Amino acid sequence: MTSNRWWNIAVPGIAVVLIALLLVSTPTTFSLTGGLLCIAAFVIAWFTLGRCASTSQTALAAFIPLLIVISAAAAGFETAMATIQCVAYPLIWVLIQSTRRAVIANVMLAVAIGIGIYLGTGSLVVALVIEAASLAFALALGSWITSIANQSEERLRLLGELRTAQEQLSIFDRDAGVSSERERLAREIHDTIAQDLTGLVMLAQRAQRELSSRTSPSATLGMLEEGARTALAETRALVASGTPVALSGGISGALQRLGERFARETGMEVSVSASGLPELDRDTEVVVLRCAQEGLANVRKHSAGCVATVSAWAHNGSVALRVTDDGTGFDQDAPTSGFGLDGMRSRLALVGGTLDISSSPAGTVLTATLPLGVTA
Repeated sequence: MTSNRWWNIAVPGIAVVLIALLLVSTPTTFSLTGGLLCIAAFVIAWFTLGRCASTSQTALAAFIPLLIVISAAAAGFETAMATIQCVAYPLIWVLIQSTRRAVIANVMLAVAIGIGIYLGTGSLVVALVIEAASLAFALALGSWITSIANQSEERLRLLGELRTAQEQLSIFDRDAGVSSERERLAREIHDTIAQDLTGLVMLAQRAQRELSSRTSPSATLGMLEEGARTALAETRALVASGTPVALSGGISGALQRLGERFARETGMEVSVSASGLPELDRDTEVVVLRCAQEGLANVRKHSAGCVATVSAWAHNGSVALRVTDDGTGFDQDAPTSGFGLDGMRSRLALVGGTLDISSSPAGTVLTATLPLGVTA
């Protein structure tokens, strides 16, 4: 839709041009008077009806027929006044939104002006030639402009849909980020704080048994304090989103300390073999340590065994961790309500790793494999 502000200038401008053409065409008094009246009627019709026609169907229905009649009358009073169609055709294309109706109105305008020219000149050939050329040019130009306008509207619509899609995608990304962060925190809490608290509960139960049997629980209380400090350090590291304090000194030392602590807390015989590992990046070390913690936690809670082994090695661009025990094993097909193994699989899947579990009445073997240089 063209701004009415532009047409408010164009209509008086074309009126001045029409007056100039009328004066230089040596009109008779009749044609001069009629021409001036048509020009005045055209200007008045625009400012009373035409300016509202783009928003009011009633004004449009009144203005278009009036414009056609005025244009025909002007051409009838003076042939030079047929120049009014230079603004009449564009006004029809601008104001009428339907292409089919605009074409019909253009044809009606051409017929009306052709009749006016014929009545003014008495020549049917002149009227036909002028209006045929004018109508063809108007239809071609109007169709082209309409096509451009439709393409612009389609681009605006597509741009609006694109912006809406981008906003929705942004919301989905934000929600996915929140969900991913929640899953990460759940894994970290389960693999660190929850395991530490489980150990503290078992040590507290052990201390109670020792007190009941009048045995000094000093060693157990020392382990309780150590476990509480470890849980506190893990909690602070998690809150600060830092790396676990247990990784100081490398993954081999961290696994060794984990095995020693597990042996003290459970009384099981634990052996750790991780001395042959190359230097790993910190993200890989975190994944390996978390898998070892979860593997030993499952041994503590479910195996009822006496011996556990933790071994880690690197081979062909990957690092593997294996946790074994001599417990009673478990049914891998039985449904479970725990988060441990599923959380371990999810953690490994994020870095392109895999988890293999083999369990029998003679014990369980858990093997985690992940590529070197991962980003957790």
